[in-house]
Amino acid sequence: MAVGDGGRKGHKKSESDYIESKEDHSDLEENFSDPEDFIDDITDEELLPDILKQKPSPSDSFESVIVCDNIPKTGSEKLEKLTKLLKKLFSKFGNIVTEHIPLDSSGQTKGYMFLEYGSLSEAKEAARALNGHRLDKHHVFDVNLFSEFDKYTTVEANWTAPEPTPYKDPGNLQSWLLNKECLDQMSIIYNGGETTSVMLNSAPELTTVEERKHWTETYVRWSPLGSYLCTFHSKGIALWGGEHFKQIQRFSHTGVQLVDFSPCERYIVTFSPMPVSRSDTGVAESVIVWDIQTGNKKRGFPVDGPTTGWPFLKWSSDGNYFARLQMDAISVYELPSCGLLDKKSLKVTNVRDFEWSPDQSIISYWVPEGEACPARVSLIEIPSRKELRIRNLFSVADCKLHWQKSGDHLCVKVDRYAKKKLENNEIKYSGMYYNFEIFHVKKKQVPIDTVECKEVVSAFAWEPVGSKFAYIHGEAPRISVSFYKIGDEKITLLKTLEKRQCNSLFWCPAGQFIILAGLRNLNGVLEFVDSSDMTVMTSPQEHFMCTDVEWDPTGRYVSTAVSFWGHKMDNGFWLWNFQGRQISKNPMDGFCQLLWRPRPPSLLSAKQIKEIRKNMKEYSRTFEVQDLRSKSKASKDVLDKRKKMKDDFNVYRQRVAKVIEQQKSQRMELRNDIDTDELDSHTDNFEEEVIEFLVKVDETVIGE
Repeated sequence: MAVGDGGRKGHKKSESDYIESKEDHSDLEENFSDPEDFIDDITDEELLPDILKQKPSPSDSFESVIVCDNIPKTGSEKLEKLTKLLKKLFSKFGNIVTEHIPLDSSGQTKGYMFLEYGSLSEAKEAARALNGHRLDKHHVFDVNLFSEFDKYTTVEANWTAPEPTPYKDPGNLQSWLLNKECLDQMSIIYNGGETTSVMLNSAPELTTVEERKHWTETYVRWSPLGSYLCTFHSKGIALWGGEHFKQIQRFSHTGVQLVDFSPCERYIVTFSPMPVSRSDTGVAESVIVWDIQTGNKKRGFPVDGPTTGWPFLKWSSDGNYFARLQMDAISVYELPSCGLLDKKSLKVTNVRDFEWSPDQSIISYWVPEGEACPARVSLIEIPSRKELRIRNLFSVADCKLHWQKSGDHLCVKVDRYAKKKLENNEIKYSGMYYNFEIFHVKKKQVPIDTVECKEVVSAFAWEPVGSKFAYIHGEAPRISVSFYKIGDEKITLLKTLEKRQCNSLFWCPAGQFIILAGLRNLNGVLEFVDSSDMTVMTSPQEHFMCTDVEWDPTGRYVSTAVSFWGHKMDNGFWLWNFQGRQISKNPMDGFCQLLWRPRPPSLLSAKQIKEIRKNMKEYSRTFEVQDLRSKSKASKDVLDKRKKMKDDFNVYRQRVAKVIEQQKSQRMELRNDIDTDELDSHTDNFEEEVIEFLVKVDETVIGE
């Protein structure tokens, strides 16, 4: 290729032309310019592809610009101070390239400003977070992207509203509550996870309501009120409901592993360890909030900063708020907007954990000790952020927050150092002891009582309905369980059951009854205790290698199970009544999970429930008769089999009778017109003849 063409296509010189040119102009400088007839046919995209990728588009300068209205109107003497304040506030969301605050003819600000960020994602985040921000009581920001102005000013004159989506009837989501005998349902996964069944707790055998192969890929989960059954799949989750478990909704979230429902069943939260980056912000989201009714995504969150396990987002009792733990803050979001409450988080330095009250919009949280500050437990009312109670604690190693289901009491289990002393400029402790700080939340000024325990506490549980709590303390072989009752004036120790083999407590949902369970390495020892008089109702039972204990929602029955996921042998589940009497054993190959279907709260008032309990003896007679009938009945499968056999016999009998009737004339002809069908075997006209046939001869040789 000729030197003068610059390595480009187009006009080329021959080798002879090049030599001649070199000889004629050897005394002059080389000429690298293109000839007049040269045609350049190479595009800039071929020459500079990497550089042209960074070429700004005409709209880039507008898309990363935001407009903030309702800023203070001030004169030129305060302009510099106002600019610094606004830049400090808006720079939290990204790099500000330029800012401009327009002035009127008198030098006063016009009440709005323009800011350009380095990227579109930064501009969107600033507009979302600061829209509605209250600078002071007279100035509330109205922040929008500059590109949105053009979007709404160019709306077509003949705009037509979108057609509404046709309503899809999900069916009766509470159909299982119409069972006349008030039998509960349960979901069962077996065959190593291949088969999922929904069964009815009928007697004497369970009845299958629905059964499907590969209904879920991992496990299932019921919604809090029992309306939906959630199944897990590699591409997301699906919700099923109605009488025949039709698919109600599905949500696409690849690799989803965990879900959590809002208490009102309006929203669902999903978690996947494979975060998905948003195209607009580039933020990797692992946790997503969905609207169950519409199937739309409400908001996503990255898993960063401090976490206390699942659920990552914790819901208020009414489902109007959810909150998450962040570094030195608790962020509370309101529904349905999923926006930050009052546009700011609840600032709590070094906060470790928090929990919502089960029946009020109250948050409890705890903060560990600092260099000059004690540990602290606080109760905060939402949305007012009013502090209801603060409890300072000293020598604290750890805290656990336990709310009673009714929300009347909060127990803070405090692990404390017994004594501390300074040795070689180091603080050393000589042991541990444990406190239970009981907050009486619904009493005036929230009084607090303290229960102290000198032994290691391994489990704590509130009575769901009532005012008692129990905890396991001590070390093997001296493990004990203590029961306390909260009275009007003080907390009373009811009884301590000593030398027990248990590591878990399971209260009946209706209260009063509790199971002391020794799961897994304690060989599945079960004790059924009536806490009203502290009596053990039966001798200790045993379900060897039991891994799970589940009460049904009414508190009448309880299941114990050996899951294939926890133990590979003797898989299956046993059913018991609340008194500890075994009802049935149900071994299953590859049994994995049993979950009772929850029930919504009763529609009866407290007065009506009290009246029913008062007259329980009258109702129990009817129930006892029904129980006896159910016990006397054979199983449904046996009854169906007997009925089928009887029906088949009747069909066969009718067919044979028809043949006999057709052959009657032939029989009478062979028997001299005697109707033998009508003759009595004892009359003289009927002679009975016995004919014998030789069937076979057996010879046996008897030896000497």
